[in-house]
Amino acid sequence: MTLTEAPPRRHFLSLADLSPDEVRAVLDAATAIRTGELRPDLNGRSLVLLLEKPSLRTRVSFELGMRKMGGHSLSMLPQEVGLGGREPPEDVARVLSRYADVIAARVNSHDTLVALANAADVPVINALSDIEHPCQILADLQAIREHFGTLEGLAIAFIGDGNNVAASLALGCALVGATLRIASPVGYELPGNIVAQATRLAGQEGNVPQLFVKPEDAVEGADVVYTDVWASMGQEAEREQRARDFRGYQINPHLMELADPKAVFMHDLPAHEGEEISEGMLTHPQSIVFNQAENRMHAQAALIATLLGAIPSAS
Repeated sequence: MTLTEAPPRRHFLSLADLSPDEVRAVLDAATAIRTGELRPDLNGRSLVLLLEKPSLRTRVSFELGMRKMGGHSLSMLPQEVGLGGREPPEDVARVLSRYADVIAARVNSHDTLVALANAADVPVINALSDIEHPCQILADLQAIREHFGTLEGLAIAFIGDGNNVAASLALGCALVGATLRIASPVGYELPGNIVAQATRLAGQEGNVPQLFVKPEDAVEGADVVYTDVWASMGQEAEREQRARDFRGYQINPHLMELADPKAVFMHDLPAHEGEEISEGMLTHPQSIVFNQAENRMHAQAALIATLLGAIPSAS
C-alpha cells in the first residue's frame, strides 16, 4: 500500500477550510480508522500541541491519536511557552516548524492561531479558539453519520449560546447538507458573519441556518438535539447572569419528546447537570455523547493524516 504524495502545507483553522468533498473524505477516513480498516503510517512524524486552556479530550485525543498512527506528540502548557507574552506567536511557529511536522493549538484568541499559521512552515490545526472549534465538529459529524448513515437532509437543533461550537457546527452543517436550527436567548445569537458564511456555503441546497428564540421551535421534529455549557471557559464571571438568561434552555426528557422519535442527544462536554442539561441526560437512551468524545481521536487522526499526506491511495 503506497502513500499519497505529501500535499502542500495547509492549515485547518475553520471548518470552511475544507470543501464538502474533503469533509466527507476526512469522515470516511475517521470511520475507517475507528473500525481498524485504515491505519495511516505516521512513523517519524511529530505533533506539538500548544495549550493555553486545559482540556481532557483535546490533549488525550491528539496525543493518543498520533501514537496509534506511529507518530509522536508533545503537549506544552501556557507557562512553558508564553504565547504572546514571553514570545510572540510568529517566533513560536517558526521554531516549532523546525522541530515538528504539525502544530495544534488550543488558544484564547483566534488571532493567535492566525499569527501561528501565517508564520508556520507546517500545518496548523485549530484545537479550539474563541471563534471556532472545528475539530469538535468533525467528530460530531462523524458520530451523527455513523448513527444515521447519512448527514444530508438531517435537522440538527442546537440549544444555547451561539458560541465557537455553534459557529463550527453551522459551517459544518452547511458543508454536508444538514440544516442547523439554533435557539438562543436574545443577545446570545449566532454571530451574523457566521450565519452569512454558512448561508454562502449552503449554496443552492437551501440548508441555511435557522435561528429561533424558543428551544421548542428549534427542537420540533429534529433528528439531533445538541447543547453546550452556558458559560464557557473564561466566562466564569458571567455565570450567574448567564444562568438567569438561559433559564428555559435546558435539555431534558420533556424537550427531547418534541424531537423526532429516533432523535439523538449530543453534548461536547464537559457538562453541567442541573444547568444546560437535566440529570441523567448524558446516559439517556438517546444519548450518543460518548461516541462524540471517542470520535475526537479518530476524526483528528484522519485530519492530521490528510494534512500530512499519509492517507493511503486507492491503489
